[in-house]
Amino acid sequence: MIEAALMCLALNVYFEARNDTMVGQYAVAQVVMNRVQSSKFPNDVCSVVKQSRNDGTCQFSWYCDGKSDRPREAYAWAYAQMVAADVLQGQGFDTVDMTQGATHYHASYVRPYWADKLEYTVTYGSHLFYK
Repeated sequence: MIEAALMCLALNVYFEARNDTMVGQYAVAQVVMNRVQSSKFPNDVCSVVKQSRNDGTCQFSWYCDGKSDRPREAYAWAYAQMVAADVLQGQGFDTVDMTQGATHYHASYVRPYWADKLEYTVTYGSHLFYK
């Protein structure tokens, strides 16, 4: 179970934020953990990461974009695994929720329909966070 959670969280960090700042990567991982703790989302890491909507799209676009889910950048993959392990073990930046309870985020270059319906909390790297 822990190994599966580590893999799912690391893949999400890798595909959502591998080019982001260190803090941005921790924040993306924290959003997954905030969702796990919320009654509005599934209660385990892999189910949160793999959650799909009724229209067949996914909560995290990389998961159902039709591309390979195999990391290709060794350093970024190793770093994503380290971030995921830290967050799952309650270490690193996640000891205090730096996202202020965020359950959503998006890249700064997009404006999803839901952004105006949620409370903006903070920006890290190229992502804006909401609750």
